[in-house]
Amino acid sequence: MQSRYLVVVGACVTQFTIIGLLFTFGLFFKIFEAEFGWSRTLFSACSSLAFFMMGLLAIVGGRLTDRFGPRLVLSVTGLAYGLGYALMSQVSAPWQMFAIFATLIGMGLGTHDVVTLSTVARWFGARRGTMTAVVKVGTAVGQVILPMLVAFLIAGLGWRTAVVAVGAVAALLLFAAAQTMSVPPEPAQAPGAPAPETPVTGTRRTLLTLCAIQACFVPSLLTVPLHLPVHGSDLGLSVTGSAGLVAVIGASSIAGRLALGRALDSIGGRNAYLICLAGMVMALGAFALVRDLTLLWGVVALYGFCHGALFVVVSPTVAEYFGLAGLGARFGSILFAGTAVAWAGPILAGRLVDTTGTYTYAFVILMALALLAFVLTLTLPRRRHD
Repeated sequence: MQSRYLVVVGACVTQFTIIGLLFTFGLFFKIFEAEFGWSRTLFSACSSLAFFMMGLLAIVGGRLTDRFGPRLVLSVTGLAYGLGYALMSQVSAPWQMFAIFATLIGMGLGTHDVVTLSTVARWFGARRGTMTAVVKVGTAVGQVILPMLVAFLIAGLGWRTAVVAVGAVAALLLFAAAQTMSVPPEPAQAPGAPAPETPVTGTRRTLLTLCAIQACFVPSLLTVPLHLPVHGSDLGLSVTGSAGLVAVIGASSIAGRLALGRALDSIGGRNAYLICLAGMVMALGAFALVRDLTLLWGVVALYGFCHGALFVVVSPTVAEYFGLAGLGARFGSILFAGTAVAWAGPILAGRLVDTTGTYTYAFVILMALALLAFVLTLTLPRRRHD
């Protein structure tokens, strides 16, 4: 009984560390601009490469977990992720940054979700969704704490010393978390396992629509947290103030995950999507227009609420429409549809800023994509009792 809760703790720590540090990368844009003269497009491309490798390596990570278990896989990839973060202190050429993000950083990102969540699912039956939500809240907590912590370390130690220290601590945390991960003697089934759901509809068109919706809103989820700190800096915020914007996304995303997660069972996935996407359209449009720093904090809070809520809407909606049989395969297809498009978002945003000197056009494009996702959601079938 005790070991399965240790698994949840280890999964939370893994999510906290890997995603929390992912949200710190935007703090280095201006540092690398000043020290090496590198464009924002280049650094954005490094992050996008890591996102692309995350999708590819998730498939490998899942298969390795089935064969060797989660402890070994997360031990190796956790150490690799910490090492990759620390090695950023030694880069002097663009190819070195690309190599770090494509391999070491990509390994950590590629396994943090598929390994932790599949392991938690094996341990829990009736409370599988609850425990998965607890694990994903760990990501939001990391988004709140780690950008601020790294910003303070950069200000106090200098960026090179700071990333070495943070990378070393991250490697130790991830390795320790991996030691708590194990699989039960048998998968968590009855007693207490949830009964299979009856599909509301199962048409191929619905699946393709969900894939298209994912492809439209995920670019914002990857682009905004990465570029928001430097956008805040452009508007006059300090380094710690810019990191605070990311922290607000993390804090408000916790509220979004909990609120929409609780409401989804009663309002349905279609309505939950519409709520999240409507808020995202408003927030992205405001990002393009707002220059007042006081108003900016409120817009960031709205965006963060919708950002976090969308992470808990997708999987239950797939189950609602298609039932539990084949849920993993369908869910994986929808996630791939998002990452297959979204990896280009940070690059294009960086390129637009380099050529126009403003983030306005990038935010307008992201808003248009979110609006398209909203319209596509309106075409989804309604639940039978709606």
